[in-house]
Amino acid sequence: MIPAIFGCSGPKLTADERAFFREADPAGYILFGRNCETAEQLRALTDELRAIHGREHLLVSIDQEGGRVARLRPPHWSAYPAGEAFDLLYKVAPASAIEAARANAQAMALELSAMGITVDFHSPFDVRRPETDKAIGDRSLGSDPMQVAALGRAVLGGMAMGGVAGCLKHMPGHGRATVDSHHEMPRVTAGAEELETDIAPFRTLNKAPIGMTAHLLFTAWDAENPATLSETIIRDIIRGEIGFDGLLLTDDIDMQALEGTIPERSARAHAAGCDVVLNCWAKMDDMVGICEALPSMSDKTAARLERALAETRVSDGLSDEQTELLAKRDALLALTGEAA
Repeated sequence: MIPAIFGCSGPKLTADERAFFREADPAGYILFGRNCETAEQLRALTDELRAIHGREHLLVSIDQEGGRVARLRPPHWSAYPAGEAFDLLYKVAPASAIEAARANAQAMALELSAMGITVDFHSPFDVRRPETDKAIGDRSLGSDPMQVAALGRAVLGGMAMGGVAGCLKHMPGHGRATVDSHHEMPRVTAGAEELETDIAPFRTLNKAPIGMTAHLLFTAWDAENPATLSETIIRDIIRGEIGFDGLLLTDDIDMQALEGTIPERSARAHAAGCDVVLNCWAKMDDMVGICEALPSMSDKTAARLERALAETRVSDGLSDEQTELLAKRDALLALTGEAA
C-alpha cells in the first residue's frame, strides 16, 4: 500500500484512474465538489472505490466543516454552520454550545456515512487570534484554548457516534498565520512559551485517531522547515509535546507554501515523519510521481490506519435521527440567533 491519499477527477472514475488506483493501492481518497453531484451518484463512486480494494474499512475522506468549507451542499445535502456559530453560543451558554456542536457533528457524520465517506477533515482546532488570516477565520471554534478543546471534543465525539472519524487539524496550530498557506508560507516568530497556547487543544485531544500537519514555519522550533517537512517538529512537538500517536497526514501537499515538485515535497514530508501524504488534485502525473517517490507503507503506519478506521461504518441510508439532531442543533443555536 502506498502511504498517500489521492483525489478523483470527476463524478465517475476514468478508466485510467480505475487501473491506476488498483495498481497503486493508496491509503485512501479525498472527495471535492467536483466529485459530488447527487447522493445516488456519490454513493456509486464511493462504492466503486471500495470495490477496487476490497477492504472492510477504506479511508474515503472529505472536507465537510460547514459554512464556506462544505463540499456537500443543498439541495442534495443538508446545510451546516461554520465553527464560529458554536463559538458565539459558547460565550452565552457553554453547555448548550457543546451539545449543539455534538449534535451537528453527529448529523453530519450520519449523512457522510450514508454517502460511503468514513473520514471528515473537520474541524480546525486552531486557536484564533486577532491577526489570524481569513483562511481560518470563521472556521475556528474560538480564541480560548480550553473552549476550542471542549467544542473540539464534542465534534470528534459526534463524528464517532455517526460512524465517521474526525481529524485534529492543523498541528501544531494555524492560528498565528497571517497569510494563507494555500498561496505562501506563513512565518511564525512567537517563542516556545507563547506557542503553548496554540498546542493546548491538540494536547487535550491527542487521542484522536487522525491528525493533520500545518504548512507553517515556526522559528522557535525549526527555522528552516515548515511543520509538515520538519522532523524536529513532528518528533518533538506533535509526537512529543502534544503526545499525538494517531495517523498523521500532511495538509494538501500541493499548497504553495511548500517548494519543490509534488513528489519531492511528498518524499520530504514522509521522511520527516508524516504517515500519509495528502494529494488533492487528481493530476495523474503527480500521483504517479508520488508513488515513485514514496516507499510502501510501513507496518507502524498500517497499524495506525487500521486503528483510525476501526470504528467507522458505512450505512445504507439516512434515518429520522439525522432530522432530530439538526432540529436539536438549530434550537440551541437559536439562543444567539444563529442557525445553519
